[in-house]
Amino acid sequence: MQKSECSGGTQLRNRVTGNCDQRASSSAQIKHRTTVQQSKSSSSTSSPESARKLHPRPSDKLNPKTINPFAEQSRAPSAFAAIYSKGGIPCRLVHGSVRHRLQWECPPENLPFDPLLITLAEGLRETKHPYTFVSKEAFKELLSVKSAPEKTVPLLPRLIPVLRAALVHSDDEVFERGLNALVQLSVVVGPCLNDHLKHLLTSESLIIIKSKIPTYCSICC
Repeated sequence: MQKSECSGGTQLRNRVTGNCDQRASSSAQIKHRTTVQQSKSSSSTSSPESARKLHPRPSDKLNPKTINPFAEQSRAPSAFAAIYSKGGIPCRLVHGSVRHRLQWECPPENLPFDPLLITLAEGLRETKHPYTFVSKEAFKELLSVKSAPEKTVPLLPRLIPVLRAALVHSDDEVFERGLNALVQLSVVVGPCLNDHLKHLLTSESLIIIKSKIPTYCSICC
C-alpha cells in the first residue's frame, strides 16, 4: 500500500514538473521573439534613411531628388507630353551650344494647322523641359508661315479657350507664354480676333492679368 502511494506521488510530481517546464519554455520563446522584434524596430528607426525622414536637412529643400525616368510616375502625363512622346508633334528639339532650335520633319507651311496649332497652344501650359520650349517655339514658327492667316482664322473658336487657360494659370512663365502667343496670334489674324475678345478677357482673366501686369490691364480696359 505504501509503495503504490509513493509511486502515485512520484507520477504526480513528474506531471507538475513537466507542466512547469513547458510553461517556462513557452515563456522563454515569447521573450526571445519580443527581443528580436524590438531589435529590428530599433535598428530600422536608427538607420540613416529613417533619421533623415524624421529630421530633414535644410539642404534637402535646395537639392530636391532627381526624377527617375525609369520609375513609375504617380501622375499621368499631360495630353501634350503624351502626344510629343508618341511622335505626334512633327518637330524635335535640337540642343545647341548657344541656343536651342527646332527641326521640323517637313516644312511648316506644308503642315495642316488643325489640330497641330491647338495642340501647341495646349502645350503652353507645360512646366517641364523640353515641352515648354517646343510648344512655344513651334507655335511661333507655325504662325510665321505665309498661309498662316487663312489656316488660323477658322481655328479661333477653339484656340481662344486654350489661350485663356494659359492666361489664368498660376505659373508666371505659363502666363507669359500665353500672353506672347496671344500677341503673335493677333498679328496674324488682325481684326478677326475682336469678336473673340469677350470670351478671352473674362472677369477672371482680367483679375489675374491685373495682378501680374497692371499696365496691360489698363490698356485693355
